[in-house]
Amino acid sequence: MITFFKTENGIMRKVDAPSPGCWINVISPDKDEIKVLTNEFNVNPEYIRYALDEEESSRIENEDGQTLITVDVPLTEKNDDNSVIYSTIPLGIVVMRNYVVTICTKDNATIHEFADEMVKNVDTSLKTRFVLQLFLRMSARYLQYLKQIDRYSGFVERKLRKTMKNRELIQMLDLEKSLVYFRTSLKSDAATIEKMARGRYLKLYEEDKELLDDVMVEIKQAIEMANIYSNVLSETMEALSSIISNNLNSVMKVLTSITVLMAIPTMIFSFYGMNIGETAGGLILASNTWIPLGIALVATLLVGIWLWKKDMF
Repeated sequence: MITFFKTENGIMRKVDAPSPGCWINVISPDKDEIKVLTNEFNVNPEYIRYALDEEESSRIENEDGQTLITVDVPLTEKNDDNSVIYSTIPLGIVVMRNYVVTICTKDNATIHEFADEMVKNVDTSLKTRFVLQLFLRMSARYLQYLKQIDRYSGFVERKLRKTMKNRELIQMLDLEKSLVYFRTSLKSDAATIEKMARGRYLKLYEEDKELLDDVMVEIKQAIEMANIYSNVLSETMEALSSIISNNLNSVMKVLTSITVLMAIPTMIFSFYGMNIGETAGGLILASNTWIPLGIALVATLLVGIWLWKKDMF
């Protein structure tokens, strides 16, 4: 899908046809749309391929007057059990002479905010500033998702304190995996933005320096938050693992004690059930059928009291 946006009279709006100074937004293009990008807008085919590669890492390069900036943007998706999965996806930004082209395989909240005209003071003709505004919204989205992960992990942790179920444990593992994705993507994005800040790939204007500083601050804050939440979640998972192991030991201890108690009557009744003739003298008090039962009950009670004092139950 290809859509066009342009700022006119200070307001960015969707337009039907492209013109110099507009933003071309491309989401999951098919073969025909890729041909349109390469033939009509002269977008470098290699840049399109890089942007559509979900394994592509964050990078910046310049060739034939076109600058490609690939960054990882945060993404949320629904799981089969309606839980939210946090991940990242490459977003390619191609800065050309007359256009800024963004290419992504999936619609995401960062692009969605611009397309829905939720971001103020956007001027598509100011290409460098527009790219920095994209970075700033991307950083803010990272921070928002990190706070959601922190709240959701606390909610799942409280549920795990009441009952240890596989569903909650899997959710905690998914959150831990999401934080790993965020940490890796944020570090690579920060490196790319630092390269961009040197001014070798995109011309930086004096009025854009403050916006660039804001982007760097937001990115560094997101990296720090991701590291903190990842460490907290890792320690929480280790604590939960210890709790699960301790609960298993407690269950095994109780089951072992019950097995010992059940073995006592069985052992006594086995002795009295042996076929021993009178010539061998028989067993003590074997003539009374209630004696073995009494011995079994008393022995079981005494062993049970002893196990209880040893905190085996």
